[in-house]
Amino acid sequence: MGNYIDHKQNTDSVAGQFHNANPVIGMAREFFKMEASGGVMLVVAAILALVVANTSLYPLYDFVLNKVNFTIGFVGPEDGGPFLDKSVLHWINDGLMAVFFFLVGLEIKREVLRGELSSFDKALLPILMAIGGVAVPSAIYFGLNMQDGGVPTGWAVPAATDIAFSLGILALLGSRAPISLKITLTAIAIIDDLMAILIIAFFYSGGLSAVPLLIAGLAVLGLLALNQKQVVATAPYVLVGFVLWVALLKSGMHPTIGGVLTAFAIPLSCVKRPWLTPVETLEHALHPWVAYMILPLFAFANAGVSFEGMGLGSFTELVTLGIIAGLFIGKQLGIFLPLFLAVKSGLCKLPDGASWGQVYGMSVLCGVGFTMSLFIGELAFDDPAIQSSVRLGVLSGSVLSAVVGYAVIRFCPKKGT
Repeated sequence: MGNYIDHKQNTDSVAGQFHNANPVIGMAREFFKMEASGGVMLVVAAILALVVANTSLYPLYDFVLNKVNFTIGFVGPEDGGPFLDKSVLHWINDGLMAVFFFLVGLEIKREVLRGELSSFDKALLPILMAIGGVAVPSAIYFGLNMQDGGVPTGWAVPAATDIAFSLGILALLGSRAPISLKITLTAIAIIDDLMAILIIAFFYSGGLSAVPLLIAGLAVLGLLALNQKQVVATAPYVLVGFVLWVALLKSGMHPTIGGVLTAFAIPLSCVKRPWLTPVETLEHALHPWVAYMILPLFAFANAGVSFEGMGLGSFTELVTLGIIAGLFIGKQLGIFLPLFLAVKSGLCKLPDGASWGQVYGMSVLCGVGFTMSLFIGELAFDDPAIQSSVRLGVLSGSVLSAVVGYAVIRFCPKKGT
């Protein structure tokens, strides 16, 4: 730990010298230190994708994402074809997003064992809010899409919350958003992510193949063995986790689940060397890569909606309307009503220092589904036309939730005023 602190001090000292020497580098360094910077990067990536998708650059954008393939393994017909042959879009969605879910798994484990979900009293309120925040949007979408012309299989798309985007908006509010509000939103989003992982595993995986599934099971046993032996080096977990990822990819299960299972196996601490904290060390190491590269890249690859041929009628298509209503109306109802009932019944209390208006605004912000909703939408539908409707719905519902949630918290009175 001492070496880490010395290294950080040296890094800060060097960065400080660069700051004095080059104002641009200094401003960039300050930007990446901002809590809201990850959300800003997502917004910029999504805007770039929309611009590219609606200009003459779209054919190049579509070609690179969907027509350029990267292969692993033999490609000769006598060898049975390549071992892995995926487009750039699939490598982003199935490969890089496994790293994102690995980070999510680390956060879930830390919160359950030591954080805001480590006791029943702490976890009860966010669990109730997260359950409502998944159930109500899903029910609204499903109800709207049960009629003729609807596609009910996308019921889980509006159930997700984008933790980076929503926390970024809270960070922009500064002192208008008490720290307890940020902690509550984080806890809700983490439980929401866990439920999304279960939904992906059980509802959005393809037909299962027995042999790869058996290999995946053996890889999970290997991860458990490493955990039981209190192995704190990360390389063995990464190696076995990669085998698990490939096996799940071949089995029909969605491979991002492998990232979560690998994360759950990594020890939070070491009995023999208690100063070692593998989970937290990996979180700190991965967070910049996920926040500033993987998630913006995912947003750029998946948010490109062409508005050609679209009009106001596009917003009334059942898939689009169901997602918008689920994210904007369903999320705030599903999260705020359980909180209201729990507080009024005396089961729980409001987050410290937060007013009813601020908590309501936080509930609206949970309707920012963005990356997670886009990800589930990619799994739910193969039809490009329906995927365009999904993207339009996710972007519209997320922007509406972001703007209204920000305005409510920004202008509502603080507690005690």
